[in-house]
Amino acid sequence: MIETKVSQGIISTYFDKMQRNLNLDVAIVGGGPSGIVAAYYLAKEGFKVAIFDRKLSPGGGMWGGAMMFNQIVVQQEAMDIVNDFAITNEKLENDLYTMDSVESTASLLYHAVHAGATIFNCYSVEDVIFKNDVVAGVVVNWTPVLRERLHVDPLNILAKYVVDGTGHDSEICCTVARKNGVKLATDTGGVIGERSLDVQMGEDEVVNGTKEIYPGLFVCGMAASAVSGTPRMGPIFGGMLMSGKKVAELIAAKLRG
Repeated sequence: MIETKVSQGIISTYFDKMQRNLNLDVAIVGGGPSGIVAAYYLAKEGFKVAIFDRKLSPGGGMWGGAMMFNQIVVQQEAMDIVNDFAITNEKLENDLYTMDSVESTASLLYHAVHAGATIFNCYSVEDVIFKNDVVAGVVVNWTPVLRERLHVDPLNILAKYVVDGTGHDSEICCTVARKNGVKLATDTGGVIGERSLDVQMGEDEVVNGTKEIYPGLFVCGMAASAVSGTPRMGPIFGGMLMSGKKVAELIAAKLRG
């Protein structure tokens, strides 16, 4: 019966996909633009990378543009990345370009998957695997399990490197510092918290703050701003894209040895 075949096909292929991703080169927590860009460039180099995003529709805040006006702005410095993803764009002024936020987000996701990255939606990362003072993987559960506060144990996924791309909340960095009593590579040793909006400084510092924040743990995108205490930047997305590419380059260099 076709009803049974449909269910069998979904179950068997999904669990094959899960088993292929139990031991990763890179686990990216959060499917915002910086995380997706990182996944794309890492997968293109042949590394095994997966994104874990708690929402039904990964993509972070890029879908909504600014105040649900579904247009975004990207500056000239990031246009090579925009072109890698074949996103339609229009020149604005002063080396700024506009593009449709829905097309942009969809194109990032499409190209990341077709480069070889795996995206798991509706997954929440509730903890990390912490071995010998190194972040060595992620602890995952269904998002509805955590939202309903059900006492259901999670699953574990090993990774050579973990990327915190959870945005303003910088959840993974907060968890690592809080649970293990360690110091992060920040001025205070902890998560400082993002400052109020300054577009130019925010764009510059989100890229500067993209780094290995603790052994085995990298940070990118708005999480980098939140951890290092730099300004947010609003609906200009060049810094997000450049941060994602930078973290991919940093991790690729380590993986290549």
